[in-house]
Amino acid sequence: MDESPDKELTEWARYFLRTANSTHRQYEALRAYFVEALPSSEVARRFGYTPGSFRVLCHQFRHNPQRAFFVPPQKGPGASPQRDARRQKIIALRKQNLSVYDIAALLREEGEALSASAISVILQEEGFAPLPRRREEERPERLRPTAAEVADVRQLQLRPRDFHTKFGGLFLFLPLLSRMSLDPLLEQAGFPGSEMVPAGAALRSLLALKLFGNARHSHVMSYVFDPGPPLFAGLNSLPKRSFLTEYSGRVDPQAYPRLMSAWFDAVTAQGLGWGESLHLDFHTIPFHGEDALLQKHYVSKRSRRQKGVLAFLAADAHTRVFCYANPQVRKQQQAQEILRFVEYWKEHTGSLPQELLFDSKLTTYAHLNELNRLEIDFITLRRRSQGMLEQARQQPRSAWRELQLKRVSRAFRTPRMLDQKITLRDYEGSLRQLIVAGLGHEDPTFLITNQLQRSPVTLIERYAGRMLIENQIADGIDFFHMDALSSAVPMKVSCDLLLTLMASSLYRLLGQQIGNGYAQANSRHLFRDFIDAVARVSVTPQEIQVRFQKRAHNPLLQAAGFASMTPVIPWLGGKRLRLLLGEAV
Repeated sequence: MDESPDKELTEWARYFLRTANSTHRQYEALRAYFVEALPSSEVARRFGYTPGSFRVLCHQFRHNPQRAFFVPPQKGPGASPQRDARRQKIIALRKQNLSVYDIAALLREEGEALSASAISVILQEEGFAPLPRRREEERPERLRPTAAEVADVRQLQLRPRDFHTKFGGLFLFLPLLSRMSLDPLLEQAGFPGSEMVPAGAALRSLLALKLFGNARHSHVMSYVFDPGPPLFAGLNSLPKRSFLTEYSGRVDPQAYPRLMSAWFDAVTAQGLGWGESLHLDFHTIPFHGEDALLQKHYVSKRSRRQKGVLAFLAADAHTRVFCYANPQVRKQQQAQEILRFVEYWKEHTGSLPQELLFDSKLTTYAHLNELNRLEIDFITLRRRSQGMLEQARQQPRSAWRELQLKRVSRAFRTPRMLDQKITLRDYEGSLRQLIVAGLGHEDPTFLITNQLQRSPVTLIERYAGRMLIENQIADGIDFFHMDALSSAVPMKVSCDLLLTLMASSLYRLLGQQIGNGYAQANSRHLFRDFIDAVARVSVTPQEIQVRFQKRAHNPLLQAAGFASMTPVIPWLGGKRLRLLLGEAV
């Protein structure tokens, strides 16, 4: 009986000591510390504080002893006049049929940054439903991107007008394209087109971007309002990125080799001559996606193997123009591609190539034997083994012959050479091997050829010129952007490679026509001096006049006869093109 009252009193004491909320707990803790003089560590343990947080609570109380302890704390974020005013402003703006993004933009202009998500939460709390999708005229007036016209050849206006263009140099290619009859070539090759964008207009749009040397075709959206490229292509407006991407996927893969063959014949008819020597090489175009069907190939500029498209390229040693390209080479077909090129060359020129220059990994000894059987001269490298290098080092000094190279521009012009006859597996007969030291490399270079009677100086000089093929391919990759597969216009590799081949030959024909050393200039040099030019275009009832600004190289165009040309441009209503050089723009 005696324990029951004590037990009952203990339970009532626990009731009074139990804190109702956080402010009540703070009051009891502070009372125990300041009134009952309990140690701070004991108070913190009893009321569930850490020693540090309780010291902070004591510090705040000393600086604000008048604070209210028995007012229940508000749940959620505390109400404030500023927040209430902003909430009312959001509600008023929603009643004006503004979206959360419109409201966020208006608040941002007034210096109140609030995300669209936070505004959406407030509107949901107030019972507002999401806005239905609105038409453009129902949206508030504000600055927005201007929509360009839809590309449609039927909307092309050739009425009299004047305009400035950044792409004036593109019109220098129109005389060449008009003589080559590009539209019939595309029709024969089977390139697709529509009433809005015919095949010729589509390919000329892509070719305009390629000729102008823009680093990424995704930049096409910054060109849509320049009237120069659309007029060059024969359209009212340049097609958008989506069309350019989709068009390359619509083309039948067999149409690319057909157009390449027709283009080869067309540029040959325009005077693009082919020399007796051809440079061959493989180039890996890196792929940065997840396509499991692509094989891994060696990428020289990254010194590693990675997924990519292996492209076979052939360039003329004299004109330095790509004359053949195949982007569909698999590893199993890699060694045979040289024989396919020989067939292609014979079909279009009527004779076999006289001389081929390539590196050691392009083909096999068995295919070298086939080239020799066809009486095609070749010069290639031989893969060096440690045994071959050791054997070369053991040769006495007297066995080496010093040569004087004359027709090459290089620092090392006096190499030493060993001239030998060797036999190789899968090759019938003997081959000539030239071991050349002193070319600037630590190890000697091993050249093999079937030209048994030619002087060693000529052979070494010829292969030294083959080194330029790397620069030519680099020119095509760097200036014409064959590696731009990660751009916002992911064209098919076959389409991009064909455009590179076409642009390369057009630049070379332009350089030949200008003369004065430009026949051998690389594409970047021609672009800098002639193509990158501002012009004023005047469309008259009979002509399209292109007035170029005064430039130091315009006299070369005048001397080449560009000012006297008046070609008829079929895709521009049969109007004549007149180039006016050195006039006020």
